[in-house]
Order: sequence, then structure tokens, then C-alpha cells
Amino acid sequence: MGGAKNCPETPRQKMIGMMYLVLTAMLALNVSAAILNGYMQVDDSLHATINSVENSNKVLYARFDAAMSENQEKTREWYEKAQQVKMQSDSLYSYIQNFKDDLVRLSGGAVDRKTNEVVETDATVRQMKKQDDTNIPSQYGLNEGNGAVLKERIVAYREFMNQISNGTKTSELNYTFNVDDRYDEEQKENVTWENSLFHEMPVCATITMLTKIQNDIRTEENNIIAWLENQTDAGDLRVNKMNAYVIPKSDYVIEGGHYTARIIMAAIDSTKKPEYYVNGQRIEDGIYDIVARGVGEHKFKGQIGYTSPDGATEMLDFESAYTVGEPTVTISNTEMNIMYRGFDNKFNISVPGIANEKLRVDVQGAAVSRKGSLWIIKPGDGSKQVVVSVKADLDGKIQPMGSQTYRVKQLPDPSAFFVAGGKSYREGSVPKKELTSSESYLEASYGEDGILDLDFQIVSFTLAAGNKLMDSKSGKLTQEQINYIKGMRSGEMLSIMSVRAKGPDGKIKALNAIPLTIR
Repeated sequence: MGGAKNCPETPRQKMIGMMYLVLTAMLALNVSAAILNGYMQVDDSLHATINSVENSNKVLYARFDAAMSENQEKTREWYEKAQQVKMQSDSLYSYIQNFKDDLVRLSGGAVDRKTNEVVETDATVRQMKKQDDTNIPSQYGLNEGNGAVLKERIVAYREFMNQISNGTKTSELNYTFNVDDRYDEEQKENVTWENSLFHEMPVCATITMLTKIQNDIRTEENNIIAWLENQTDAGDLRVNKMNAYVIPKSDYVIEGGHYTARIIMAAIDSTKKPEYYVNGQRIEDGIYDIVARGVGEHKFKGQIGYTSPDGATEMLDFESAYTVGEPTVTISNTEMNIMYRGFDNKFNISVPGIANEKLRVDVQGAAVSRKGSLWIIKPGDGSKQVVVSVKADLDGKIQPMGSQTYRVKQLPDPSAFFVAGGKSYREGSVPKKELTSSESYLEASYGEDGILDLDFQIVSFTLAAGNKLMDSKSGKLTQEQINYIKGMRSGEMLSIMSVRAKGPDGKIKALNAIPLTIR
């Protein structure tokens, strides 16, 4: 396939490919027992990798379900594609599993290694009765035509995955699911993909290679689902309706003060700078700044000029208004639009033209205190809303200046991430040395772009790697977890899940899982 040569092999793929070639070559020399055991080890390793990737896939699908419940309009297109990927991947994976079951059954079935009695079909090399049978693969895969059917299904799956990812994974998919003819150095001629997999091959070798294809299916399923998840955010840039917005610093100003507004276009492309016009005059960077004169309402209108995806110049009209009035109270929450229960909410409270020392603040439903220029308001456990009332001492007379009602909510869930080698990981590939370093740890916070600057204390988490689940009662890896990771190979996956963290309000929260790959 064109482009396959441009897709480099991963260390895991190189290892599996090399082991398969060595084992096949040694089989030709009739080194049977040791080589059959070698295929058994490779097959076991592939099944362990499959389990790890499937755990990661479950996390991705769970995140899609959560996103769908929160915002169906934004997520639906990519969610439905993710469900199609799951259905197609499960279908091909099950077909190969049935293919393997038939090969094991036809070659004598699976046996209990303790009693040597035939048991239910188990399509793993470890329990095959006749691992060295070379007739069944040729008969079932070539003579009966099942190999050709499998090839057609792999090609169909590859094309489906390429289509669902809009061609962004073409080279990767062509390389992973390459079913082209292969040149045989010994025979000096091309052989079909089916012949290379089934012709006079020991059934244990064929089973192992089919397991490798199953592993490739789960791995590419993981890659495509992760890509689709990213598109839910990338889709924000692909809009079918453009709107202009005027965002004033304040829509109510005191006479003699400044009215400042930022004019923006929704979903703007930062690489293409729009042009802004207000009342026929061009302004720079979308900042409209004038000296407010005259009590009352003042209207203005303008346009935003931008280049559409097809290269045409488009103009968006907008209009807005601001009011110039007499002095009144301004209450602004410096950290959030609502108050959080059990948390010190910080407020700037001021009245234009009146010194802060002359202000009086009364709060219903919360405790209030002052720290420097800030007011600290802390709602109690039973509070559902808080009313902030501001009064001013005007020449010895206390006069109401206004009030504001706020809803009270619990602190939102933070985001969990793993810190290794000075870097933060919410997913992705991590060097094993950094992952097992004494300086690595699990952390939870709202992040650099979060609405709150708070750190959470990790109470516990579970490490899922292979078929093993290991618990930690802190934010650090246990020695058991470290030892296990040190034994993992490059390309293997693990998941940090069941993360629990304690916030400043004393509440324990269950946080997101973190899928990682050993590098």
C-alpha cells in the first residue's frame, strides 16, 4: 500500500515481528518444543497487551458517554462515529476469534495440561493439543477459502477506519493492516498474504499471528476513538453560523468615566486578523474606548470584516448600547460567578466616588470577614443562596447602595493528572524511568485555565496494568506498582483509575482516569 513505508514501526511491533520471524525460521529447522513454547509466550504477551488496550478503550468510551450527557448537540456527531467504530471493531475481532476457535477445534481442540483431556475450545496457543499441526491452517485457510474472506474483511475494516478518520490515519492504517502480496526470498516470487499466513504453517504460528491482528484492531480502535474525542473540541472551529458580540467592561458607567468594550467574532481564526468598524470608523484590535458623556443610553453600531474558509470577504453587522448614570454600587466576584459552599469566596466591593472605608457589607446565609481590600464570604453547609447588601456612610448617614443574590454550589470536580519528569500527563506516552522515579506522583487541580486556584489531596487510586489491579492509599506509586511497571515493556499500556481526592471543603471526589503508555 502506498504510504505504508512512511509509517515507522513501534518498538512493540518490531519486537513481535522479529520474534515471529526467528520462531518461523527455527521451525524450519525442526527445533520444535522450544519454538512451540516461544509462540506460546508471544501469544500470552499479545493477550496481555489486548487486555490493557481494552481497558483504555473503556475509559475513552466512558468519557464519550459523559460528554454526550452534558452536551448532545456538540458531541452527537463524534459520539455516533465512535459507536460505529466500536461495532465494526468488535465485529472483526469476534470473527477472528471464531476463526481461531475453528482452527483449534479442527487440530484436536484444547486440553487440560494437568489431565491431558480435551476441554472446551480455547483459541490460545497455551492450551492447544496439537500446536505443530501444519495441515489444518492450509485446509481451513486456503482450500476452504476462509483466508480470502478474512483478507476481505480486514480490507473493509481498514477502509472504514480510514473513512471515519477523514483520511488522517491513512499511512498508519495501511501499514498496520497491510495484506499485500509478499516477496518470498527463498522461492524468488510473490506469495499472497493468505499463503504467508496459512500455507504449511504450524497452527500455533497461525493462531499467534491472528492474535496479533486482534491486538492491532484494539490498538487502532483506541487511536481512532482518541482522535474522534479530540474532534469534539476541534469542531468548535467549524461553525455554520457566525455571530458578532460586544463585551463591555461595564455597561453602566459614571459620567466622566470611560466606557470600554471588546468587540469579538465568535469562532474567530486567530491566524487571520479581522477588521473592526464602529460608526464607520476603524478601530484597532476590537477595542472600543471612549469618554462617556451625558447621563442616559448611548447606542452604537458597526461591522466586523473577516475572510471565510472559501477565501471570500464577509462582513458581520452588530449593534449595542451602554448607559451613563449616576454613581451606584458595583459588586464583582473576582474568582467566579457563583459562590461555593465551604470555600473562602473573595470579593472586590466598591462604589465609584466613595472610599472603601465608608462601605458597610451585610451578608445573609454566610460568614463575612475582611482581608485587606477583599471581602471573604464563606457560605455554610445549609446555605442555598447568599444575599450581599452594600451600604455607604454618606456624611454620617448610612444609605443603601444595592444588593446581589448568589446561588451556592459545591466545589466542582478538579482534573487528575500524573506528574513525571517535571511534566504533567492526563494521557499519552511516558518514559518508564520517569514514571517509576521517586519524584513522580499523582495530583489533582483545576489547572492553569481553571476557574479556581486550588490543589486537592489525592486520597487513593488504582493502577490497572495487564490483568492486574493495584491500589495506592496516597498520590504516590506503591513499591508493588513500581516493581510491576519496571517489568513492563515499551508500548504496553496502563491506566490510573478510581482516583479519589479530598478538596478544601473536606469532600471526597471521584476523578477522571489517566490512560498511559510505557515509552
